[in-house]
Amino acid sequence: MMGHVVAARSHLILSRSNFADSIRCQGLRVSKTLRMESQQSKRPTCPSCAKPTQLCLCNRFRSPSLDNQVIVTILQHSLERKHALNSTRIARLGLKNVTVTTVFDVHDEAEFLITVKGASLELVDSSKLGCDSVDDLESDKKVSLVDNESSKIGESLKLYQQLAEENLIRISMKKRGVISNVSTSLMEDASFDGILASPAAMDVLAKGFVVTKFSEGKEEFELEVPPGTALLFPSEESVMINDLKERDLKARNLIVLDGTWSKARRMYLENPWLKLLCSHVKLEIEGASLYREVRRQPREGCLSTIESIVYAMKEMGEDTEGLDNMLDVFESMVGDQRRCKDENFVKIL
Repeated sequence: MMGHVVAARSHLILSRSNFADSIRCQGLRVSKTLRMESQQSKRPTCPSCAKPTQLCLCNRFRSPSLDNQVIVTILQHSLERKHALNSTRIARLGLKNVTVTTVFDVHDEAEFLITVKGASLELVDSSKLGCDSVDDLESDKKVSLVDNESSKIGESLKLYQQLAEENLIRISMKKRGVISNVSTSLMEDASFDGILASPAAMDVLAKGFVVTKFSEGKEEFELEVPPGTALLFPSEESVMINDLKERDLKARNLIVLDGTWSKARRMYLENPWLKLLCSHVKLEIEGASLYREVRRQPREGCLSTIESIVYAMKEMGEDTEGLDNMLDVFESMVGDQRRCKDENFVKIL
């Protein structure tokens, strides 16, 4: 009797083993089938606009890329790069002078190094500096001197060369914009707020700088910030973009944050160098964004990245026709997305 029980148990164990093997084999077959179907269903994309070929945006532009006088620098959140409705792709296609830098959230700690941008300070009056020519001060370095006494020339040049060789500012930051440490060669024992409150420090930074971000010991990005850079973002320091004209200020480079509104706010908090820019500007547009039907907007007047760029550049005097063309392309892209959503809804029904 016991022998029959042992045999039955052995048979049961073998059956379970065979069943498990069968499940594993079927699982492998299913997995391979899914991978094959996924590869077959992967749609070809346009290398220029990164949209599916049948929804390509490139041929929707009526004119060549706009030769914009105001450079556009887009800081794009890492999660926005592959979004189907990412409007930065239209700025890439529609503008000649545009750069896009990918920005990641700070998860542990990041470090920012801010260095002087080459040697771009202007000479006030070289004939009174006791030098035969500007070249005597070095061909690639010019120093702005208010005091024309010859005894001050050497000291000023030495100070500038020292700044050019050192980091102007080093900032250590934790997530959500918490600054843990600041060191600077611009002043002694300065906090970040102290730098912002110092006219002398801000004057040096206004002449241009280079910012490098390190995250987890690796360089994330390096970005040149030229003189005349303005940030398009509704911060507490922002003024209406029209006020730049009233103050006789001309922006030559416009930085735009690309991401959802929550991601844009986090980018602003976690990139403290943005607060070091002399000009912060904002738009006040009535009405809803073209995004409203396919992507959530927190409130009326909130615009997509490309809409913000277009309206800001119009205020700055750029070519209206070329900018309107980019809006038309954006509207057609939103229409494509709306149709795709409607078709998928019909399939579900």
